[in-house]
Amino acid sequence: MENLGITLVIGMAVLASIGLSYLDSKHKLRLVDWLNGECKNPFDSSNSHSQSHQGSETDKQTIAELKERIAILEKIVTEPAYELNQKINRL
Repeated sequence: MENLGITLVIGMAVLASIGLSYLDSKHKLRLVDWLNGECKNPFDSSNSHSQSHQGSETDKQTIAELKERIAILEKIVTEPAYELNQKINRL
């Protein structure tokens, strides 16, 4: 009876570990990290180290593109011909 109990406890621990690993990989919940004390909130995907590193590169590129677009738009809006065209369109 004692061997059966130990086997059941070990089996349940293995199944729980597999289940948590599946949820982590499928939904990126970081439950295993949370249980190990490596992250603060398992349901906050912004704490992910790999996602934040990959996201920061694309974010930097996006920010650079947006800054360039804003600079172009500022040039267009501050041109005297643009202001004259706006006044003509209002008439």
